[in-house]
Amino acid sequence: MKKDVRILLVGEPRVGKTSLIMSLVSEEFPDEVPSRAEEITIPGDVTPERVPTHIVDYSESEQTDEQLYNEISRANVICIVYAVNNKNSIDKVTNHWIPLINERTDKDSRIPLILVGNKSDLLDYSSMETVLPIMNQYSEIETCVECSAKNLKNISELFYYAQKAVLHPTGPLYCPEDKELKPACVKALTRIFKISDLDNDGILNDGELNFFQRTCFHIPLAPQALEDVKNVVRKNVHDGVSGNGLTLKGFLFLHTLFIQRGRHETTWTVLRRFGYDDDLELTPEYLFPQLKVPVDCTTELNHHAYLFLQSMFDKHDQVSHVPLPRPVKTCDLLFGGLPLPVDVSVRPNRTAGGSSRAHRTFCLPRLTTYLDVQRCLEYLGYLGYSILTEQESQATAVTVTRDKKIDLHKRQTQRSVFRCNVIGSRGCGKSGVLQAHLGRNLLQKRIQEEHKSYYAINTVYVYGQEKYLLLHHVTECEALSAADTACDVVCLVYDITNPKSFEYCARIFKQHFMDSRTPCLIVAAKSDLHEVKQESSVSPADFCKKHKMPPPQAFTCNTADNPSREIFIKMTTMSMYPHARLRCLCTCNRCTYCLCQNLLHSDLLQAVKNKLFTSIVNRLRAWVDVLGESLMTDAESSLGHQVHPVSHMEHSIFMESSAPPTVEVARHMSQAELKGSTFWLRASFGATIFAVLGFAMYKALLKQR
Repeated sequence: MKKDVRILLVGEPRVGKTSLIMSLVSEEFPDEVPSRAEEITIPGDVTPERVPTHIVDYSESEQTDEQLYNEISRANVICIVYAVNNKNSIDKVTNHWIPLINERTDKDSRIPLILVGNKSDLLDYSSMETVLPIMNQYSEIETCVECSAKNLKNISELFYYAQKAVLHPTGPLYCPEDKELKPACVKALTRIFKISDLDNDGILNDGELNFFQRTCFHIPLAPQALEDVKNVVRKNVHDGVSGNGLTLKGFLFLHTLFIQRGRHETTWTVLRRFGYDDDLELTPEYLFPQLKVPVDCTTELNHHAYLFLQSMFDKHDQVSHVPLPRPVKTCDLLFGGLPLPVDVSVRPNRTAGGSSRAHRTFCLPRLTTYLDVQRCLEYLGYLGYSILTEQESQATAVTVTRDKKIDLHKRQTQRSVFRCNVIGSRGCGKSGVLQAHLGRNLLQKRIQEEHKSYYAINTVYVYGQEKYLLLHHVTECEALSAADTACDVVCLVYDITNPKSFEYCARIFKQHFMDSRTPCLIVAAKSDLHEVKQESSVSPADFCKKHKMPPPQAFTCNTADNPSREIFIKMTTMSMYPHARLRCLCTCNRCTYCLCQNLLHSDLLQAVKNKLFTSIVNRLRAWVDVLGESLMTDAESSLGHQVHPVSHMEHSIFMESSAPPTVEVARHMSQAELKGSTFWLRASFGATIFAVLGFAMYKALLKQR
C-alpha cells in the first residue's frame, strides 16, 4: 500500500475547487474564497485508511502550464471539478481536461480520475445522467460525486473516494467494458482459492471459508452469514455452489460483485494478505523475507517445513497423478502457471534417488535450501507457506546452522545436510559416483549431456540417523576456487586403469587439503577393471597411510544391481565426525565397531549414565550433610560437658543416654543411606568393568582386522 496520497483538483475557473478544500478544512462555507488554496496535508490518523493525504489546488490565474503539468505528474489521483449548473464546464471535462491529463501520463499507468459535480444546491435534480456517458467512455474514471461546498454535502465522501481510488484502484481488477475481472486478477484469485482449498477437492467448505475469512479479516463468519453468501452465489451462478461448498467460479463471482458494488477494498485486502502489490505481482518483501546467513553457516529446512511439504505433496498427489519432482513444477502445475524462474540449473531427474516419488520431491527442496536459500524462500512463498502455517514469513521454515568451527570445537553437530566435493581428473569416473549416489548403474539408460547435473543428493543412514549427503562434481582445473574447497568432506577419485589419474588427486590434496581440517576420502573408481600401477612417487595406499587417511576405497558402478552405498555412508560418517581419525569406517551395523558406536549413541545408555551420575551426586551430598551434623552434635556435647561438669552418677548416666541420640540417629541414617546406595555403587562398578572389557575386545578385533 502507498505511504501517502496526493490529490489534485483541476477544472474551469469559478467552479468551486478552492471552496471545496476550504469547506473540508474549516467545516463551513468560507465568506471569502481566495483564488487558490495552499497545499493541505491531512494526517494519517484522521483518515479512514490511516494514510497521510495531500490536497493540491490549481488556479489558472496564478499558475503556468508547466506548473500544471508538473502537478499532474506528481498526483496520485485527479479530481476534475465542474459546476452542475454550467454546461460549458461539463463539456470542458471531455474537450479539455481528460485529453490533457492523458497526454501527460503513460497509457499503461493512467492516473485514476474522479468527476466532481459541485454546486448541487443550485439544482433540484441530479446531473448524473449528463455525465454517465462520459464515465462509460473513459475507463480511467473511477466514480462521479455530486456535492455542494456551500451546504457541505458529500465533501468528506469526495476525498474519501479519491483516497480510495489510489489505495484500492479498480483498474487492475476489473474491466468496465466487459463487466468482468481482468485476467491478472483471475490468476491471482485462482492461486488464493487453491491455497485456501485445504483438501484440494475444488470446493471451499464452511471450514475452509472460515479459515480464509480469519486469514484475511481476522474474524470468522457466523453460520447464517455463510449460508447467506452461498445463497447469493446460487441465485446468480449456476455452478457457483457444489455440495454446500463454494466453487472457484462462485469465488470469482463474489469478488466481481464486491467490485461492482464499490467494495473493491475487500478484494484488495485479500490480495495484499496473500502478498500481491498494486500491479498484482507478488512483492519482493513477501517472496524474499530477510534471512541472515553468517559465513561458515549453512541453511536447512526445519521440521515444520518438512511437514508442510509433506502435506502439500499428499494434498495434490491424491488428485493429480502427475509427478511433482520439484517446487517449480509443483507451483506451476497446482497454481496455474505462476511467473516462476525457468533457469533451474539442477535437473529434476538427476537430483534425488530412490524409488519413492515423495522421496524425490523432498530431496530437491533440501538441495535448493542448501545451495540457494533465496530461491527456496521464493518457492515456499508461491506455495503459501506463511499463510497455511500462520507464520510471519517463510523465513521461519529455514534453520541457519551454527558455525562449523563451533561444531569442530564441541565435536558434535546438529546438521542434517553435508556437502561432499567430488574431485578428480577428467574421465576418472566422477559422474559415475554421482549417479551411483542416486541408485543408478552403467547398465541403465544413458544420461543425455544436457540432462547431466553437477549436484546429486540422497538420504544416508549413519548409526540409525537419517542424513542427507550432497555431492558436488568439481570440474577439473589446476587451482581450485574457495567455493570448490568449502565442504564437509572431500572425495578424491582416481581411475585405476589410468596410470596418471592418481597424480592429480595427490597434487590437489597437497595444495588445498593437507593442512586443512576437512576430512578426505580417496576412491579407486572402476575397480571392476584391471588395475595398473600409478605413475606417482607414492602408491595410493602408502599415500593414505602417510597422511593418516583411510585406505583407498574400491568403487564401481558397472554392476547389474544398484551400486554399493558403502562409500557414501563413509563420507557422511566422516562429515559428522571430522575430528575423529577413524581407522574403521564400516557402518554395516553388524561389526564390533558399529555395535559399540550404536551403544554409545543410544538413548538408553545416555539415560542410565545421567541417572547414575545424579544418584551418586545426591548420595554424596546426603553423606556430607549427615557427617556435618554429626560433627556439630559431638562438638556441642563435649562443650556442654566441659562447661557443666556432672556431679552425680545418675545425672552422668542421663547425660550419656540423652546426648548421643543425635549421633545414634545420624549413624542409623548413614547406614540406611549406605544400604540404599549399594545397588548404584554395584551398578557403576559393573558398568565400568563392562566398558573396559568391551573396549579391550574391540581393540583385539580391530588388530585382527
